[in-house]
Amino acid sequence: MKLIIAYIQPEKLNIVKQTLYEAGVTKMSVTNSLGCGQQGGYHESYRGVDIEVNLLRKVRLEIAVNADFEKITIDAIIKGAKSGKIGDGKIFVLDMAECIRIRTGEVGEAAIG
Repeated sequence: MKLIIAYIQPEKLNIVKQTLYEAGVTKMSVTNSLGCGQQGGYHESYRGVDIEVNLLRKVRLEIAVNADFEKITIDAIIKGAKSGKIGDGKIFVLDMAECIRIRTGEVGEAAIG
């Protein structure tokens, strides 16, 4: 079992969701987040004051998958989010020790679905 965490551009969310659905991945959590990476930030002027904005809007996806869906999920995220420019995002893959479905009490791979 793996937990896949992806940070993507907010405008790519619908495309990534569509590519995930086409790949058979329909369960995910989505959160708005702020962050910075190699992209850095940008300068903005507000009422004549120069402001450096280095925390940019991102969307965080969390997807728990069984081992046979790991590569499919990663490939779908890359396909939907990739523009070839700095700031496309990152994908983290973590081992998941346990998963429990609250409603049924199922444990492990059966709980992920």
